[in-house]
Amino acid sequence: MRELAVGVVGLGFGANHARVLSEMAGVRLAAVCDTDAKRLEAVAGAHGARGYADYAAMLCAEKLDALVVAAPARLHEAVALAAIEAGVAVLVEKPLAPSLAEGLRIAAAAAMAGVPLMPGHIERFNPAIQELARRVHAGEVGRVLQLTARRTAPIVRRVQQDVNVVHDSALHDVDAMRWVAGGEVERVFAEAQSGVIMPFEDSVAGLLRFESGAVGSLEVTWLSPRRVRELSVLGEKGLIVAGYADFRSPTLELQPFGAREGVAIPIEPQEPLAAELAAFVAAVRDGAPLLVTADDGLAALAVCDALTQSARTGRPVKPAPWR
Repeated sequence: MRELAVGVVGLGFGANHARVLSEMAGVRLAAVCDTDAKRLEAVAGAHGARGYADYAAMLCAEKLDALVVAAPARLHEAVALAAIEAGVAVLVEKPLAPSLAEGLRIAAAAAMAGVPLMPGHIERFNPAIQELARRVHAGEVGRVLQLTARRTAPIVRRVQQDVNVVHDSALHDVDAMRWVAGGEVERVFAEAQSGVIMPFEDSVAGLLRFESGAVGSLEVTWLSPRRVRELSVLGEKGLIVAGYADFRSPTLELQPFGAREGVAIPIEPQEPLAAELAAFVAAVRDGAPLLVTADDGLAALAVCDALTQSARTGRPVKPAPWR
């Protein structure tokens, strides 16, 4: 098995990428990059990787096969394009970019260069969401009528975000609902609260109308003291609900119409990040299909741009074309 040399840019959440990659068979965490000298020294030292303060210098000095871009979202386009130009496969943490326009430029560059590009949509690798999607796609709840997502948690006030709650957090649920529903969103409407903690949207309540006729609703906020991660799907035959506030104890319950109670479905816990990175490595090293594609990242960005526009204008918005 060929050893893959991988780098990580951005060691906030990217420190978790570094940890998982350093423990992965057939992978060598070759280099890490961050402008915070203390954080860089700590992560590089913990995993025996070379440390760089500048991603361009890292790409020039290291012969990398793949790169994880976990820098702030405003830097995603610049870092991803530099890696693509160097012929390095890229996993870009969510969001793929702060806007659809930037995402389109990244996707176009990767396609033209023939370089694998995978958006970091980690909930695709959550075992509760995977089993929910499998059962919905198998028809266990019948035709999908409604999807409801809740994602609430307090934000760390000292951390300044560079994208709003829609692009940072609701994007997870937009992608999950689109994947489970198996179709595209034709229009959205949203209301938001802004300026409570960050200078933009801190909380959003949104409605998504799918081309299939299914309706999605989402509640996503940084303002709640309670951590909630939940996705439910109502179909003509019943209801299925996934809970995944902690990946170590996911839950899934199926309640057919006519049943007094739901039935708990056992879920084997796994770390979604480890599964995501294993899938990325398999695509780069072995040519396996990308389980999350550039199109998935662009579709989610189009919907999140539309939700933000709707929240700011008070009007329904049709997501912009992304193909």
